[in-house]
Amino acid sequence: MTFRRVLTTADVALKLTLTSASGLMPTFVLTLVPMVALTLALSPRLSHGAPAIQVQDDRGRTVTLDAPARRAVTLAPHVTELIYAAGAGGYIVGTVLGSDYPAAARALPVIGDGTQPDAERVAAARPDLLIAWQPSAAEPLTRVMDKLGVPVFYSDPLTLAAIPGAVERMGQLFGTEPVAQAAAQDMRARLDALKARYAGRRPVRVFVQAGLDPIYTLNDTSIVSDALRLCGGVNVFGQAPIVAPQVTLEGVLAARPEAVLAGVSRPEDTARNLAAWQEMGLPAARQGHVYGVDADALYRPGPRLIDAAETLCADLDRVR
Repeated sequence: MTFRRVLTTADVALKLTLTSASGLMPTFVLTLVPMVALTLALSPRLSHGAPAIQVQDDRGRTVTLDAPARRAVTLAPHVTELIYAAGAGGYIVGTVLGSDYPAAARALPVIGDGTQPDAERVAAARPDLLIAWQPSAAEPLTRVMDKLGVPVFYSDPLTLAAIPGAVERMGQLFGTEPVAQAAAQDMRARLDALKARYAGRRPVRVFVQAGLDPIYTLNDTSIVSDALRLCGGVNVFGQAPIVAPQVTLEGVLAARPEAVLAGVSRPEDTARNLAAWQEMGLPAARQGHVYGVDADALYRPGPRLIDAAETLCADLDRVR
């Protein structure tokens, strides 16, 4: 199987520069050659007439496949979840540490962690598609994939509303559109129901606990804050200049949150958080308003964040 390399603006500019600099072609040829090259490179059909697959990723790049992906490697747990939601989990041949949902994902071959994937393991998996999250972590590997002719797709949903579309795009990449579209339709219906139910509710001031010792939080650029907004919550550190700032206990107390939200790995973690905040003198904790949501569901920009949002909305109603 062969793959078509995505033609970027930089590629076009380089082609025009090199051709013009040679000084060996008439003007009409200088104009015609780049146009023909662009037409061939960007054509949505293969030479034998079968339609190519073209999908825009979250970096704005158009990624082209000659056929639906059948051997994908994922570089982030949320990507794995999106693919399973789209009905294409059986086409994943490698993933990173932490890709543990759904249960079937735990049996997938591991090619490293999300920050340092092993290029040799990835190449040995013979992928026909690499799906990454953060460019900074993936770029060394993507250079290897470029040499192998393997397309790279970036997935980074920044809002709850973007998650159904992310599932649909996975369906396009793997040729499982009916399953993906049905899943996305259900997700949109659930989000619409939350929006309708909680619109106009009294705002609740919330401290998002991303770490307790030391104390870390998240600002409004995080997808967690987007879930808060849907439920009528207000992030008390939403205007912080960085996405995950360290804050002081004095700062938290001064912000006067009415509730604390934390991602937890086990139910008993919520009880520990409640006791800790009560000991630190937080009024909201004295009233019992310290809530825990499954950390992986809350922090991953995947389908389960909608589950987390439903839980969060119900928790904030207890504060009102």
